[in-house]
Amino acid sequence: MFLGEYQHTIDEKGRITIPAKFREALGAEFVVTRGLDSCLFVYPMDEWKSLEQRLKSLPMMKSDARAFARLFFSGASVCEWDRQGRINVPAHLREYARLEKDCVVIGVSNRVEIWDKATWESYTAGAQASFGEIAEKLVDFDFNF
Repeated sequence: MFLGEYQHTIDEKGRITIPAKFREALGAEFVVTRGLDSCLFVYPMDEWKSLEQRLKSLPMMKSDARAFARLFFSGASVCEWDRQGRINVPAHLREYARLEKDCVVIGVSNRVEIWDKATWESYTAGAQASFGEIAEKLVDFDFNF
């Protein structure tokens, strides 16, 4: 399971360090692709294969299903670690997520997300304002906070 929020920078060659605690769980090879909300999704290979199977079941006769599959899979790239525990984020993915320097790497249960720091701060500011309302709509059990 991936948890937490970490501040990192991406260098001019597109390399970013992923937190050590995430590296082992991601494995030697993993997939980076376009995520939602202008971030990147990073999946361990077993999670990627499971997701791929579920997406294959989408009704390809529906234009939304075709569009989502095209964007999601065409943006995907298999990545490996360099000796310093970094990954090289392909240029098209850096452009999509607007990754230039300051980044945030977060754990979200079964995946890692990579965000531009300013985009993440803007997103969390909006989401935090409605966190209770979002939980009320989506969660059908009591957290007992």
